[in-house]
Amino acid sequence: MRDISMVKLLPVEPKIPFLSGRKIAAVLSVLAVIASVFLFTTRGLNYGIDFTGGVVAVVDFGEEPPADAQDKIQTAFPGSIVQNISQGATADADYDFLRIGLPLSVETDSELSEEDADAAVKDAQQKAQDELYALLRAEYGDVTTVSNNTISGKVSGELRRKGTIAVLLALGLVLAYIWFRFEGQFGAGAVVALLHDVILTIGVFSLVQIEFNLAIIAAILTIVGYSLNDTVIVYDRIRENLRKYKKRPLPEVINMSINDTLSRTILTSVTTLLALIALYVLGGPGLEGFSFAMIWGVIVGTYSSIFVASPLLMLLGLKRGSRIDATPTPSDDAAQPA
Repeated sequence: MRDISMVKLLPVEPKIPFLSGRKIAAVLSVLAVIASVFLFTTRGLNYGIDFTGGVVAVVDFGEEPPADAQDKIQTAFPGSIVQNISQGATADADYDFLRIGLPLSVETDSELSEEDADAAVKDAQQKAQDELYALLRAEYGDVTTVSNNTISGKVSGELRRKGTIAVLLALGLVLAYIWFRFEGQFGAGAVVALLHDVILTIGVFSLVQIEFNLAIIAAILTIVGYSLNDTVIVYDRIRENLRKYKKRPLPEVINMSINDTLSRTILTSVTTLLALIALYVLGGPGLEGFSFAMIWGVIVGTYSSIFVASPLLMLLGLKRGSRIDATPTPSDDAAQPA
């Protein structure tokens, strides 16, 4: 049988001069980061109910939800999120429920006491629920409420703080891990690359205004892990080649290391993207934001491991220090083409 494996399409020993474009890549990255920060500070994010507070209701029509229900609800309640959700494998009926999310950011008078402010928020949430059920009854008759939850401003604020802390803590632990496994320049380069990925992800969400919720925080943490994995593989090859080719200039060793790991980087990124694209297309509205974030994260994470993390080692003044040379190997510079 003919071998049609994807690896046959890749060059056996690629010699792409990645570092020759490092200045252009640096300019593009800086501009992208500045644009992302500008978008975040001017447009902000389209925070979901997890971060703004509001009402989440799941209703049962006794049959498949009407086809026009989503349009009518979103017209009456701008910014609402309407999704069909399955009852689960153990349900008797095979039709879906309708999940309705009403983001509700209630501004209260700063002079009010905490108790009065909470009461005002609860009144606003109750009013939104009453208006929602009045609309459903007027359009579709009686519907059954499966579940009805409210998220207060206190809870949403706490979730926002904890989400930010989770991302910052992940970056801090990454710095400590890389510093321990390699040395300072590697750790700083990895964290800068990860910050680059996180900022660009937040920037693209500010640009496209897709709902930003807890699932996106999970996606960002996953992006950090994916990008770090790719960066560590390149860094590990750089460390090996620095021991092996002690007389070669640092830029040449770094470029060689990127090319050594290129086939693995391409295969991993492409196969991951294929799965994520299928998830984005077929996963429905509930997974749209998460899968979009992951697709963007894989692309920008692959880019940063090649054009951000590796060239930064030169900028940070990486030397062939004692830790790199702790396990010397015989040099075979003469056996390798320049």
